[in-house]
Amino acid sequence: MNTAQGLREQKKQQTRQAISDAATGLFIERGFDRVTIADVAAAAGVAKMTVTNYFPRKEDLVLDLSEDFVAGPARVVAGRAPDTSPVAALRDDYLAAVARRDPVIGFAPEPFARMLAGSPVLLARLREFHDQREAALAEVLVAEWHRAGAVAGDEAAAAAAAEDIAPRAEAAQLGAALRLLFTRLLDRVLSGAGVDAVAQAHEAEARRVFALLER
Repeated sequence: MNTAQGLREQKKQQTRQAISDAATGLFIERGFDRVTIADVAAAAGVAKMTVTNYFPRKEDLVLDLSEDFVAGPARVVAGRAPDTSPVAALRDDYLAAVARRDPVIGFAPEPFARMLAGSPVLLARLREFHDQREAALAEVLVAEWHRAGAVAGDEAAAAAAAEDIAPRAEAAQLGAALRLLFTRLLDRVLSGAGVDAVAQAHEAEARRVFALLER
């Protein structure tokens, strides 16, 4: 990337961040459902079209970490060590996210969490992301079953594995656990407890959930 391209990319990131910051302030102040794209554009000092170029859907202004949210677990499972189970890989990754107070798993300032929980539109969009995350995870697990059958040299077994309910059930269990943990963390943040207290309690609960899955 040359200097000109680097400056353009930096400018784009600055504009994107300015729009996101302006939107977040308005959403927290007025509530997500009471703020329009035009309001965000005016607050950020840009054209309405500029906002939609960076954030095609209004929900994207709030849920701007959705790509990592949806793809993260599938990426962790696909990239794990050969002797590590999907549950163990996701457990270790999740506990690391708790330790760093990662917003992708639900850590957020209380006003932001309250704004999120108070919007039916945002909650509906979150449910879509949860479903997409589970589907992405199922795709990885089904592909692993298919490869295992192919390595064994049994084409019939490989074909059956690709359609088997077992990897899809595993993805459903893992997806449900992550969904539950997200909801529990949001509830803890809304309780008004400090971030360290929230993280400590949530870590203990996450360990319990993953221990149940490992059984």
